[in-house]
Amino acid sequence: MLKNKTRFLLVSTLILVSLLVSGLVSAQETTFLSIATGGTSGTYYPIGGAIAKVLNENIAGMNASAQSTGASVTNTRLIYNKEVELAILQNDIASYAVNGEKQFADNQVNNMTGIASLYPEIIQIVVRSDAGISSIADLKGKKVAVGAPGSGVEANASQILDFFGLSYDDIDEDYLSFGEAASRLKDRQIDAAFLTAGIPTAAVMDVAATQDITLLNFSDDDIASLNAEYPFLTGVTVPAGTYNGLDKDVQTVALKAILVAEAGLSEDTVYQITKAIFENRDTLIAAHDRAKDIKLETALDGMTVKLHPGAQKYYDEVK
Repeated sequence: MLKNKTRFLLVSTLILVSLLVSGLVSAQETTFLSIATGGTSGTYYPIGGAIAKVLNENIAGMNASAQSTGASVTNTRLIYNKEVELAILQNDIASYAVNGEKQFADNQVNNMTGIASLYPEIIQIVVRSDAGISSIADLKGKKVAVGAPGSGVEANASQILDFFGLSYDDIDEDYLSFGEAASRLKDRQIDAAFLTAGIPTAAVMDVAATQDITLLNFSDDDIASLNAEYPFLTGVTVPAGTYNGLDKDVQTVALKAILVAEAGLSEDTVYQITKAIFENRDTLIAAHDRAKDIKLETALDGMTVKLHPGAQKYYDEVK
């Protein structure tokens, strides 16, 4: 009887140990990734969600999820603090971070590496058609959304206002996310909003459906001067018809949205991530039209940080 009991306990213990080891191995085989994006009304969030879907469906053991954040500056700090593994952000903010410039002068980011340039991010200054605003100078004294605190939008708003001789002292600034800015424009609580995103931007489409809006136009000289001052800013055209009521082309400036990784991610993991993204573009495009710009031939355009070795390995392989 005692012998049987001992045998039972031994078998039970072995089973329990086997289950624990199996669970440990399973846990070790799962890779959890957080992708820092932006507000849910912008472009980063749906693109980040689509990337997570592609990774989960094409990389064994992958468990990736998109995280809504305050966008570029916030995402940079999340990478710096190793709170996320991947992030989408503007290439100018990435450059400032890795070079310890501007808002990162006291906190240089040394653990950010590049995966790919994604698409142009267009700086759109959206104004209510009845607000009496036809130029940057006309923003003086107006209620203007300048982006969420810690966002690339806010950095761009500050740069452009300063370039044209204005500051926050000259406007009634409001720090709002894309969704909040759209809501305030619709409710006529603000006169204009800075937005930096791929077009068409959901938040702008939402406003244009109920309000007469337009985008401020930059002259050729404005664009040339801005590019000379800020090399990341290049001229771009927002085609007529992009938004309801936009009946003519508008010239403005754009940056690049890039996908970055925390440097501690393994070479194999980042290789698999890069490969999955470029071999499953259809899934990305189905989620957002802007993903059409995610192409191998432009994957390094505007990349302002050193490539992760895993991404470099993939690009070397497909050359």
